[in-house]
Formats: sequence, structure tokens, C-alpha cells
Amino acid sequence: MNKILIANRGEIACRIIRTAQKMGIVTVAIYSPADADSLHVRLADEAWCLESNELSDSYLNAEKILDIAKKSNANGIHPGYGFLSENPTLVKGCEEKGITFIGPSLDPISKMGNKIEARAIVRELGVPMTQGAVGTADEIVEKSQSIPLPLLVKAAAGGGGKGMRIVREREKLRETIEATSREAKAYFGDGQVYVEQYIEDPRHIEIQVLGDKFGNVIHLFERECSLQRRYQKIIEESPSPTLSQEVRLKMGEAAVAIAASIGYDSAGTIEFLVDKNLNFYFLEMNTRIQVEHPVTEMVTGVDIVEEQILIASGQRLRLNQNDITQNGHAIEARIYAEDPENEFMPAPGTIYFYHQPSGKNIRVDSATDRPTIIHSFYDPMISKLIAWGQSRNDARLQLIGALEHYPIIGIKTNSNYLRYLLNHQDFIENQISTKYCDTYLNNAVDSIQNERDYANNDILAAAFLIHHLETVRNNSNNNIWNYSGFWRFDQNIAVIANNKTYHFKIHKDKHLYHFSNGDQVLDMTLLEVDKNSILIKYQAKQMRFFIAGDAHTTHWISYMGMTLEIQRADELFKDEFYVDVEAAGEDAIKSPMPGKVIKVAVKQGDKVTKGELLLILEAMKMENSIEAHRDAEIEELFVSEGEMVENGKILIKLKE
Repeated sequence: MNKILIANRGEIACRIIRTAQKMGIVTVAIYSPADADSLHVRLADEAWCLESNELSDSYLNAEKILDIAKKSNANGIHPGYGFLSENPTLVKGCEEKGITFIGPSLDPISKMGNKIEARAIVRELGVPMTQGAVGTADEIVEKSQSIPLPLLVKAAAGGGGKGMRIVREREKLRETIEATSREAKAYFGDGQVYVEQYIEDPRHIEIQVLGDKFGNVIHLFERECSLQRRYQKIIEESPSPTLSQEVRLKMGEAAVAIAASIGYDSAGTIEFLVDKNLNFYFLEMNTRIQVEHPVTEMVTGVDIVEEQILIASGQRLRLNQNDITQNGHAIEARIYAEDPENEFMPAPGTIYFYHQPSGKNIRVDSATDRPTIIHSFYDPMISKLIAWGQSRNDARLQLIGALEHYPIIGIKTNSNYLRYLLNHQDFIENQISTKYCDTYLNNAVDSIQNERDYANNDILAAAFLIHHLETVRNNSNNNIWNYSGFWRFDQNIAVIANNKTYHFKIHKDKHLYHFSNGDQVLDMTLLEVDKNSILIKYQAKQMRFFIAGDAHTTHWISYMGMTLEIQRADELFKDEFYVDVEAAGEDAIKSPMPGKVIKVAVKQGDKVTKGELLLILEAMKMENSIEAHRDAEIEELFVSEGEMVENGKILIKLKE
């Protein structure tokens, strides 16, 4: 294999490209128009456009991808994870066109790619698992009557936390099946779902396996992925701090037995739920590389993507089970474009400043390396941040430090939420479960808000002003103060930070800035300044701040992981805002995010009650229900099903 096409996007495409190029293999990227300037496109040796932003006609279009592979003379395709990675259609297409699929053969991917068939196979091996129900929607509803609540509705072709919903009331089962089926169809191209018993407060632990085409199978030990939100893993680690060595070895043996029984011949993951007594239950097998594979790589030293490529090329496993050991501890945190303070609402938009941390034991697998637009078409993950240490606590502290030096300015991210989790005593003492994030979300939100409220916001505001006054003449063409020659050495300026106004009298003497705000005095010495950062000395301490702004009056300043929105109260701009406030009013329901309208549940003239579903908006492959905030009549609809909408667009107007 000398040329491979990566049938994916984002950070996993970048990660595959880097290993392939290290091996001397030429790489081909594919991209939608929205991804034209993406990092994976710039890293690859060549790139081909898919000519559509619709998933079904781009990254999920196997025929189009295979056609590009032939035209580009690629003799291998690596699917990454998600999209077509567990889809037999792509594997069949590769076989028909003489292209090597860098993943498992068709038989194991068919058996284990479908979670329903996988459960039947594993049951025959005697591996314990939870109760379940399969069939049509009617059949599932009927069979589920004998399964204790709560229930978990899952996509048969799913993975990565997508296509999963919990049901605690039987009367809501049917509508949950329908919603999960829609999401599964959109994301995996297969709307089949099933139901299984939901185990309360379990640990989620998975075993990484490698198998070749000669019947050899080994495992690379386990990863614990118990910290999840919406069934999506957000912090993963290896080794698991939960397992005993005895249970660790038993789970490894069970995983190898499952993989060997189906002739598994690539990298894959066997996922288990583990209860408080360390009993484990088979959950599913993912017949692909996993998002969280870097923590395994960092503790074992094995490049899993390289092994995948070698196995697909027909080579025997280079490693024996006895060759694999766990060295130290690694923890991964997933950085998402989402707002934890607003129930993890997707938060696509423009990143105005992006700066990755670095260090000997720090790894960043990212979808970007510079400011970019995070689109609503795709998954909201921006990057993965991984830290290694000799012990779990060493890795934890390194990861916290890296998060504090990872400014992503312009959009909401979950960075502060991740820091909260990693700093919490429950995580330190390993008192967590898959339910932890849902149970303690409000505590986390309160803590994040308190950190913001009680931070030294006056210092951040003053640092912002130094940067603003040093750079505004060169970098802000729209600021009308530029045209009036406002600059002087003594000024009175007001800034708004965290909804509080700070009135500063400023005196500058060379590099020393003297701020006074009533009885408060701040003296800061400017050491360095550039477009997006400033280094100052305050009370013998050097402090680095990162700063960026949009095209209007909003700016952000970031320090040690905390980002604050900030404005100059007297800053005026020539540009106008394009929001028709009068047209909107209190009776207009506006889109909370960019996205696609996938269902309109009402029509003009309908009478609705408070809490009634109006429409469903899909953003970043998640369905978001827009409900009536009061009893009303639908006066006018401004959108239709299938329409893409921007953040703030008026969707529906109500009347008494």
C-alpha cells in the first residue's frame, strides 16, 4: 500500500495522515465545501472535494468516496471512526474495486458492526450481558414490557455515544425509538434501533484489541471512560483506576475470545459495563479505531493506526501478548464546541484565536491549528488533549495545566467544565460513574460561574485595556475613534467585563501603566504585546493573557483557562447590527444555534400550550426540541423542514 484515502474529516483524519506520512505513504483527503480550509485538507498530499455539505451526499456517500479513490489511484482507504467506518457497503465497494480497506474484513464487521447480532454472538460465548429487545418499533415496545426500567434505546449501527437515549417511563418509549431512529439514520445511514436494560451507576471500561489475518489476537489492556455526558465520553484514562489486576486480566481474556471467535483482523474495541462489585457485562464491539485510542498509545507505546495499516497490508502482528505492558498513566479530555452552562447546547461559530499547549508529556489531536469556523453540520468535537504521567495524579495535574494554557476564543467550549471535573475530589478519589456528569451538572455550572464572578476581573479588564490601547490604532479599522485621534497619555475609560462596568483613570509612563478606580490602584508593566497576546508584570508576577475580538464590539480575554467576554463601554463602530428587534419581540421564537430544521410540528393558526413541541432543530448531529414558552397561537412560520438556519433567525411568531 503506497497511497491511502482517508474517508473522514477532523482530528482523526489529521491523526491518520500523520502516521501514514511517517510510514512513507501518500495521503488523499476528502472534504465538503464547508471543510475546504480544514487542517486535514492542508496536511494531506492531495485533497478532493465532495461537492456537498449534506452528510448523506458527502462523508456518508460510499459510492462517491470510492470513485475518488479510483480517480486518485489510492490503493487503500482508512475510514477513521464514525461515518462509514462500520458500514459493510464501503467494505464491499473496496473489495469490488480492488482497494484495501484499512479495517476489519466484511464478515466480522457485519457480525459486530450491528449491535443486535453482536449480542447474539457473544451470548453463545457465555460472556454476561444485560437484557435486551429487538425488532420493529411495535415488537420492541411489546418485548420491553418484561425488561425492568430504566431502558436504553440504542442505534444498531451506532457508536461513539451517538444514537442513545434513556427511557424511564414506558409511555415515552415509542417516541424515543422514533427520535433515536431518525438520529441513527442521519448519522450512520441505518435507522435500526434496539433496547437494553440500563444499569444504574456503572463504570464504562473497554478493552483495545488487535487481530491479524492469520488468527492472532492480542489486547492492549483497558481504558476507563466513565465520565460521560449524553452517553458521550468526555474524559478517558488508562489504566482504569477501578479494576483489580484479576478482573483486568479476565476482561482482557474475554475481549480476545470475542475477537478471535469472529476472526477479527484489525484494531477494535470490546466495551463493557462494570458494576460496583466489579462484575462486567458485554456492551458492544466497535469494529474500528476509537476516539480515545491515544491514552492506550501513550501507556503502551503502540501506534494503533500504524498497526492497522500493517495488518491491512497482510502482515502478521508484530507483537505478542507478553510484549504489552502498561507504563504510567494517561488521561484524555475531549474539547467540544458546546455550552455546559446551557445543558451542553451545541455552540458552533467562529474561533477568533486558537493556541495549543505543548510539552514533553502533552499530546493534542486537533481538527485545526488556527482560527476557524466550527460548522453546525458535524460533530462538535474540536480536539482531544492528552497528558501522560508516572502516576494518575501526575497525569491529572499535567492535563489541568495544559487546559489552563489552551485558549479557544470566540465560541463556547467545555474547557472549564473539564477542569472542574479533573479538580474535583470525586475524580481524584475515583468516586464516579457514567451517571456522574448528569447528576452533578448543576454543581459544576455553579462552580464555573463562581470562578468567573470571583476572579480578579479588574486585572483582566486592565490587561485588556493595555492591549487595546497598544494595538487599536493598527488592528481596528472600523473603530471610529481611530479617525478622531483619541490617543492620549491620560484617559478615563470604562470597560464592561462579566456584566460589571469598571471605570479606570489611566496614566502611562513608558511601559508602566497606572490604573485607578476609586480607591483601587493597579500598576502594571508591559513586557510584550502582539496581535493576540500580552505579557505584563503585576506585583512581581508575570502574567500572559490571550485576547481576540469579532468584527463588532465584542472582545474576549483568556487567562489560565478562564475566558471573559469584555467590551469598551465607549467603543463605537460604523457597522450596524442586522437584528430587527421590533420584528422579533417577545412573541418570536429564534433559533438558539445554527442548524437544520428536521421537523415542523405545527402550522399557522394552530393553538399550542406551554411546553408543546413546535419544531426540531438538528445541530452537530444532535436533535434539539424547540418548545412553546407559553400558551399561544401560531401567527406565522418562517422556516420549513430541511431548511438551514443561522443563530438568532426567527423561526416562529406567536400571538395571544
